[in-house]
Amino acid sequence: MGLSTHVLDTMHGTPAAGMHVALYTTDGGQASLVKSFDLNSDGRNPDGLLYDNHSLQRGTYRLVFDVSAYFRARGVNLPEPNFLNQVSLDFGVADTSQHYHVPLLVSPWSYSTYRGS
Repeated sequence: MGLSTHVLDTMHGTPAAGMHVALYTTDGGQASLVKSFDLNSDGRNPDGLLYDNHSLQRGTYRLVFDVSAYFRARGVNLPEPNFLNQVSLDFGVADTSQHYHVPLLVSPWSYSTYRGS
């Protein structure tokens, strides 16, 4: 079980290898950094799960994806200011016995997410 993420670059049709991601716990208006990392060649956390089933707690979280830096590093000519800078996803974990997978499908101009399994 636990918490995981996966990012796909829909502009290039590839995993978003090298994109910087930060995970926070949130409480009201406050956010506390848990970890930050760069995605591996498959577009996933190189260390595996963000939380395993023993450490995932009921509560609210935030994933922040550094979209503009990723696309600039890929050589995409973005306007200034660019349309998407960072994508921030706030979500809740209600049942820690379930797996929470938070995928991101992203281009320089759009993104979508859903609760995966």
